[in-house]
Amino acid sequence: MTHSGRDEERDERIEMEIIVDTYDADEQAMGWNAYLDDTLEFPFEARCRTEREESPLEEGEPVRVVGMSSTEPTLSQQFATIEWMDRTLGVPLEQLEPVDVGSTTEQAIADWQYWLER
Repeated sequence: MTHSGRDEERDERIEMEIIVDTYDADEQAMGWNAYLDDTLEFPFEARCRTEREESPLEEGEPVRVVGMSSTEPTLSQQFATIEWMDRTLGVPLEQLEPVDVGSTTEQAIADWQYWLER
């Protein structure tokens, strides 16, 4: 995984809005899940950035993201619910690249990817 440079504004948003008042990894994961669920503007179109063992998506494949999954979030995995081949399933949010989305959705996904790269 590529590590990007430090982004002070993004770090402050993460510390003050997403993981504020959290005391352990489980609480931070729930903070991230709540932030993403509240901030992402569902539904939105995305495409698969990279193939993953736990997901049936192929690189470049388009999907419609309809919400956050009920799968237990962790600090290294947040799952989104997608519509795919006439069914819905959860896939890692990290696997998805938003397509033509609003700035709020784009920023929230970029925040999550930044967090994972740290």
